Parts: sequence; C-alpha cells; structure tokens
Amino acid sequence: MCKLVVIDDNPTDHYIMQRLLHNNYNCEQATYTFDGQLVLDYLNENKNTDTLPDVIFLDLDMPELTGWEFLDELESFNNGAKKNVQVHIMSSSIRSADVFHSKKYACVNSFMTKPLSRELINKVCEQASLSSQSAF
Repeated sequence: MCKLVVIDDNPTDHYIMQRLLHNNYNCEQATYTFDGQLVLDYLNENKNTDTLPDVIFLDLDMPELTGWEFLDELESFNNGAKKNVQVHIMSSSIRSADVFHSKKYACVNSFMTKPLSRELINKVCEQASLSSQSAF
C-alpha cells in the first residue's frame, strides 16, 4: 500500500485526484496540499522515519514555491533520506522544454499531462505499492 501526496494550487485538480483515487486499493493514504513548502518541511522533519510518502504528484506552475523549486529541494533531501520519494509531475503544460527539463531530476519518474486518467493513477499507485513492499 502506498502513501501519496498531491501538491497542486488548484482545488479542482485536488477534487479530480480524489475521484480518481476513490476505491484505489493500492493507495493507503492520500494527502492534498496547495503548499509544497509544507511537504518539504514534513519530509525534513521525518527523513529517518517510515512515515514518508512513497509518491508525490506535483504540479509545476504554482505561485509560492514552483514545482521546479520543489524538485531542487527534493533532490537534496533524497540524497540523505532513509527512503527516496518518487515524483510524478502532473501539468497542463505541453511544452517539450518542460518534459526535457524534468528529466534532469533523478526523483522524477514521469511527466503526465492533465487531465489524468484513473488507469494512469492506478498504475502509478500499483508500482509504488510493489516498490514499498519489496523494501521490507
């Protein structure tokens, strides 16, 4: 079972993710936030515990801390953490430069264009669930 976090500044996208995750047996816990800094603070406070999320769904275009700034911080975090957190970028951007730029981050597993599908979310959760089980 995976634990995931959705970081997006749009409440409608939070609602859509909640609907897509409804009855997903691979997702143990989902947390939704508009503020990536809160997630970074949580990760740093809990870097050596088992409470870290398995997956983060990240929007890139946000007003306070952009997705790119979040990824820069997460790369540093993953270097010293007990567990590496996977990131799946979810963006309405169709700019190939964004996809190319995302590949420079080791923590980024995929770049998905909104709107996302239930099948895609289920696949990510299933893979994360299998990864977290094999870690034990």
